[in-house]
Amino acid sequence: MPPELNVPAKLIIASRESRLAMWQAEHVRARLAALYPQCSVEILGMTTRGDQILDRALSKVGGKGLFVKELEVAMDEGRADLAVHSLKDVPMELPAGFALAAILEREDPRDAFVSNDYASLDALPHGAVVGTSSLRRQSLIAARYPHLTILPLRGNLDTRLGKLDRGDYAAIILAAAGLKRLGLEERIRAVLDPEYSLPAAGQGAMAIEIRRERADGVDLAALLAPLNHTATAQAVTAERKVSKIFGGSCQIPLAAFATVDGDQMRLRAMVATPDGKRMASADVSGAPDAPEQLGEAVAELLRTQDAAAILASCAVTPDQHEGLAPHA
Repeated sequence: MPPELNVPAKLIIASRESRLAMWQAEHVRARLAALYPQCSVEILGMTTRGDQILDRALSKVGGKGLFVKELEVAMDEGRADLAVHSLKDVPMELPAGFALAAILEREDPRDAFVSNDYASLDALPHGAVVGTSSLRRQSLIAARYPHLTILPLRGNLDTRLGKLDRGDYAAIILAAAGLKRLGLEERIRAVLDPEYSLPAAGQGAMAIEIRRERADGVDLAALLAPLNHTATAQAVTAERKVSKIFGGSCQIPLAAFATVDGDQMRLRAMVATPDGKRMASADVSGAPDAPEQLGEAVAELLRTQDAAAILASCAVTPDQHEGLAPHA
């Protein structure tokens, strides 16, 4: 630890109260406690509007921001110093005065097939009901498996698994990362190859958000810098650039996934209609230290495939799905 760092006596982490969100906050708490043993690190659990609204499409009542707004208010009011998020839940544009200070090393970014009776999507019979929270997943599944019935799936991870176990769905699609973090890897019957189920921007990554300025002079960005994982940060910056260019909305079936291998980053992205019948895709490689330029290059390739028209058709039919839920 550099001697010039001003380490406060206490730090408070704001977190949603779902089991997965609290696991993530506890993970960050433990990392900070190990780095700065002289600092007491506490967690402030909160319920967000996104957790409370379970009967309406989130795209109609505020979208992804509903999962982070209350945490930002807590930081603004001085009740918390930082907030831990699943990056996939963080809007592309942060409010003025806020910043993402660290991106932690990514967990498995892939989608997971979860079922009590079937081994894979290929094994599902005609008309089988698949639950998903994501327009992205809906479009990708519909494109390859038009004989399946895809229905909305809301709620936190435990709620979704409970609905599967109750028999509401033949299978559900979740993020592998959340299942693994909670020790539920045995529920995964198959992980979906990104070749066929391209992940969402930021999927599997955790982010720490802070206020840019503090009255006490504590440099939180410097304190959190050891938690930042460079390759993950580069990859998700490229992914989020694509999402930002196209709006980053709950109403958009958009995937963006980057991997870093040495001095090369590969970025793949797609946009589609919810029924999977129209799709544009792009695959570009470049330098990992220029992630935003790579994101712009991919977005330009998508534009040449009429991505704007695809997304425009999505925008006029938001009721085709119940919207996005966190930690999907």
